[in-house]
Amino acid sequence: MTLTKEESGAESPDSGDGYTPSERRLERERHKRTRSRRATAIAALSTLVTAVVLYLVVVNAPGWPRTKETFFNGEYAREAFPKVLEGLWLNLRLLLICGVAVLVLGMLIAIARTLRGPVFFPLRVLAAAYTDFFRGLPLIINLMIVVLGVPALRLQGVTVDPVLLGGTALTLTYSAYVAEVFRAGIESIHPSQRAAARSLGLSNRQALRHVVLPQAVRRQVPPLLNDLVSLQKDTGLVSIGGAVDAVRAADIIVGRSLNYTPYIVAGLVFVALTIPMTRFTDWVTTRMDRQRAQGGTT
Repeated sequence: MTLTKEESGAESPDSGDGYTPSERRLERERHKRTRSRRATAIAALSTLVTAVVLYLVVVNAPGWPRTKETFFNGEYAREAFPKVLEGLWLNLRLLLICGVAVLVLGMLIAIARTLRGPVFFPLRVLAAAYTDFFRGLPLIINLMIVVLGVPALRLQGVTVDPVLLGGTALTLTYSAYVAEVFRAGIESIHPSQRAAARSLGLSNRQALRHVVLPQAVRRQVPPLLNDLVSLQKDTGLVSIGGAVDAVRAADIIVGRSLNYTPYIVAGLVFVALTIPMTRFTDWVTTRMDRQRAQGGTT
């Protein structure tokens, strides 16, 4: 069967240098747009139906009036919101400072675990013991030990500030997780990369710095961002030592009023703060997967 110029997509004599799509291609594109609009409409309708059903189930529950008064009281929500936001500033500062400390310490531990040669065996053992211990120790217990235990020692020159001690506990725990992320990235680099760098005259340290680490970090960006999202949420745990962050600000109001609405407000604030970082992580992951599939990254 012989195709016409319009069907084959060939340029017509009067089209000049511009490309004129064939009628068949235009039809396919119209079909794709129609199918996309239909899928969007179906998804929106199903979401709306699900939301309505859940709403009716909740509001028609026997204990809903009492639950609404205890957890969704507008008066206490208005009272708690500005104080929760004020305490959130402490959480953001902890995220920034602890995040930097976690990345640096995690990278050092990962490098220590990947050092080669028998002379570095004790360093590798210490790094492995560190990651095994703090990855196995629950964060809440680590916080209690550091925030409550260190001041009990009455050591000269050691701070008793619950914010600093809580940040230290967060750094100790999350650096163990981040170290394993970095180590996985370093070990994912093929040995030929290091060998090629050595053949060009680079030392082991130079090959690690200029060849291995840049590729390893680039590969591990999505899991690193996930760890930062988790760190952002867990900064609220420093309140166990008395630090007035967003969670502690809500707890003060709850203790006075015996109404749990401030906890809902604090939780929603953390959710609102976490969602942009989560979506950014998803975007970075999708972008890197697309580039890797196209051969854009190693």
